[in-house]
Amino acid sequence: MIRPARLDDLPRLLDIEARCFPGDRLSRRSFRHLLGRRANARTLVAEGGGTVLGYAVVLFHRNNYVARLYSVALLDEARGKGLGRSLIEAAMEAARDGDCAAMRLETRVDNYPAQKLFKAAGFRIFGRYPAYYEDGADAWRLERSLADPATAADLPVPYFQQSLDFTCGPAALLMAMAAIDPGVPFDRAEELTLWREATTIFMTAGHGGCSPFGLALAAWDRGFAVEVFVNDGGTLFIDSVRGQTKKDVVRLVQEGQIAGLEERGIPLHRSIVSVAEIEARVRAGEIPIVLISVWRIAGQKQPHWVTVTDVDEHFVYVNDPTVYKGRSRDESIRMPFARAEFERMARFGRGNQKAVVLLKGRRRGGTKPRESA
Repeated sequence: MIRPARLDDLPRLLDIEARCFPGDRLSRRSFRHLLGRRANARTLVAEGGGTVLGYAVVLFHRNNYVARLYSVALLDEARGKGLGRSLIEAAMEAARDGDCAAMRLETRVDNYPAQKLFKAAGFRIFGRYPAYYEDGADAWRLERSLADPATAADLPVPYFQQSLDFTCGPAALLMAMAAIDPGVPFDRAEELTLWREATTIFMTAGHGGCSPFGLALAAWDRGFAVEVFVNDGGTLFIDSVRGQTKKDVVRLVQEGQIAGLEERGIPLHRSIVSVAEIEARVRAGEIPIVLISVWRIAGQKQPHWVTVTDVDEHFVYVNDPTVYKGRSRDESIRMPFARAEFERMARFGRGNQKAVVLLKGRRRGGTKPRESA
């Protein structure tokens, strides 16, 4: 049985620590802190025969979607009964409940039984810490996504990596359109054509991204039914543009795009789309393109477009057009974010600007042929 640890488990926890680890042990003071209300942690114990046989400690970090499996210990007499795997599974569930999308840990490079256990639980090695332990031994760094590998979305969403720093919007739109119609152009030429159509400014300096209005127009002109949700009635992204002349250009371009929406009868809602509503739309076969801030991903204050591929009980999954430094392309495909975390990310700027472009399927007529880039 796995349960939350209590303060009266402290003597047994210290005994397990002493029997399992020759060094680098958690002290009485450390355990008391981990069991207290102020600790940003969860301590779980494995109980059998009326006594505690092992424990796991999960640490959480504020403003971080990665939990850390800080320590796991199981007495020798309790091994071979599945308790170690049960502790790890319970620790991962505690991390999911704590709005985390991934879990990391460290283990000695010579601790082969632990490595076997963690790998069986889905962890992968992604780095190495030299001289991590008191005796100078190195540690492997392991990580596991906490997302369900099975997708509940009816429509698969193909992945397209943006080719330029400022083409996240076109890349996100390409993925959404291809999810609905696999026959659409799916290459860099179309990416650049979409950028030219959807960008809010044509100058060589200043904001070079795409507005939700421009993306919606580009999708509509290619024969897709689309809706736009924007909470801000002002000019989007204008705070990042320097110089009054450039600001005027951005305003004029946006006004023209909004007029284009009105001419085509594209619904524009001045409201916010919640994660629950996004989930309902995905279940209905629609593909949301959502504006986020990449601060929580890459530590940069800039607007960014991603394509939502699925939503489940714990996570919102996105195809992120960017492959971030130090990460693989696969890590940008169906990237999971805890629902509450995604709510916080889906905004930009001092005014908390929020925008969602919803592709709803093909409509009759309106297909636009590719233009040269």
